[in-house]
Amino acid sequence: MNPPLRFTAFALSSCILGGCATGPTADPRDPLEPFNRSMTSFNEAVDKAVLKPVATAYTDVLPSPVRTGVNNFFGNLGDAWSFVNNVLQLRGEQALNSLVRFNVNTFFGFGGVLDIASEMRIERSKQDFGLTLARWGVPSGPYLVLPFLGPSTVRDTAGLPADWYGDLARQVDPVSDRNMLYALRIVDTRASLLNAGDVIEGAALDKYTFTRDAYLQMRAKRAQKTGADEGSSDEGRLPPEPEE
Repeated sequence: MNPPLRFTAFALSSCILGGCATGPTADPRDPLEPFNRSMTSFNEAVDKAVLKPVATAYTDVLPSPVRTGVNNFFGNLGDAWSFVNNVLQLRGEQALNSLVRFNVNTFFGFGGVLDIASEMRIERSKQDFGLTLARWGVPSGPYLVLPFLGPSTVRDTAGLPADWYGDLARQVDPVSDRNMLYALRIVDTRASLLNAGDVIEGAALDKYTFTRDAYLQMRAKRAQKTGADEGSSDEGRLPPEPEE
C-alpha cells in the first residue's frame, strides 16, 4: 500500500477505534473528541519542539520578499491542482481562472515566484479533492485531527490520497530534492501562522474547541461557495505575522 493510502487507512481506522465522546455536552460533529484531543496534544508537542523553532528561524533569516516568493511558488503549484478540481466540480469560470493563473505565473512569474496573475486581477479559486467530494454531496463526516497535519474531517481525509497524487511537487526528481521541497513548504506554511497561538490564546479559553469550530465553519463555507472568489488564498487563515 502506498504512503497516502496507508495514511488515510490509519486515520479512518483511528476514527472507528478511537471511541466516541458521550454526555450531554458532546458536540455531534465531534464524536471522536477524546482521540482528537490526544492527537492535538501530540501535534502541539511536535510543533513546540520542532516546527515553531524552525519556522521562527526561517522568518528571522529570510527577508519578507524572499518568503513571499516562496509562498507564491507553492501557491502556483496549488493552482494546477485547483484547475483539476474545478473541472471535476463543473465550475467553468473558476477552472479557466486557475489554468490562466498557473500559465501566467509559471511563464512570466519565474515559475510562480512572482504572482503576476493577481496583479492582473485574475481570481484564485483554491480547491482540493475534499471540496470536490462535497460538491457532489459527500457529507463531511466527523471532525478528525490527523497526526502532523492537524484539523480535518473524515471526508477531507479520504480525499488526501487524490490531493497527494495531484501535487506537482511529487513529480520532482531526485527524491532528495522532492523531500526538501516538501520540508520547505511545511516550514513556509508554519511561518505564515506564527502568530496563530497568540490569536487563539486571546480569543478562547479552550483552544481545541476554537480551532475545531473555526475549521468546520471555514470548510462548510468553502464547500457552499460558487462565486469567483471561492477559496481565496487568505480564506480561513489567521492574521499574518506583522512585519518589523
